[in-house]
Amino acid sequence: MPASERIPPRSVTPADTELLTVLAKGHLTARGRVGEASNAVLYCGIEYDGVSASCVYKPVAGERPLWDFPDGTLAQREVAAYEISRATGWGLVPPTVLRDGPYGEGMCQLWIEAADPGPDGGLLALVEDEEPAEGWKAIAFAEVGEGRTALLVHADDPRLRRLAVLDAVINNADRKGGHLLPTADGKLYGIDHGVTFNTQDKLRTLLWGWAGEPLTAEAAEMLAGLARELAPERPLATRMAELITPAELDALRGRVATLRTTARHPAPSGEWPAIPWPPV
Repeated sequence: MPASERIPPRSVTPADTELLTVLAKGHLTARGRVGEASNAVLYCGIEYDGVSASCVYKPVAGERPLWDFPDGTLAQREVAAYEISRATGWGLVPPTVLRDGPYGEGMCQLWIEAADPGPDGGLLALVEDEEPAEGWKAIAFAEVGEGRTALLVHADDPRLRRLAVLDAVINNADRKGGHLLPTADGKLYGIDHGVTFNTQDKLRTLLWGWAGEPLTAEAAEMLAGLARELAPERPLATRMAELITPAELDALRGRVATLRTTARHPAPSGEWPAIPWPPV
């Protein structure tokens, strides 16, 4: 079996359900602000019924208006991305809820402690070669100063490949390297999904290494299931209709249908910058 199909899907567990309850009902205590973020992002403690955790709280009041995302809120899109991730069974987005908090309604997401990848365990790299080494995929050439260029590559990792498919489904306009969180137990999470679900093709990502390649069998199976769950009146479709606009929901269904028809990873459209800036 290909390496890209060896990771079993991660089904929703009782622990996931408990975490969602804690995130939705727990008492939030702000501990600090994430300074690098372009919108208000608070690092918080949360406690409910004797269970405590750390989380990220992004109040809607702290969002900057975006001309190309005029409807809804970034917080709603973050939750919508979690709902789609949960439906895939891949567990790529941390548990996320929409709730009231100290600064009004916002997104509350479980804090993920990223592991130190070590000298050889990174998911992204700059190399001097013209072609990627075995186990790596080329993204693009990048200027590194003094007129020199280097090849930006990402790992040929089945976890990343799943995330590339998820990003194509949700139309992620900002998949940066800093949004990839590998954990000590071997899982990989993607975060920061506020600019997703646009009706226009806005896919911007560092995960272009599989562009044009056939989808894996597990991705095809996942997309078939997702298409069923997004049919009108299904619970997932009803939930998504609470979070994104009818036009965005139709576009979501259309992207799933296109991926199933082409059976390939999408390639850059040429009509939109393919790589986010800054890339990390």
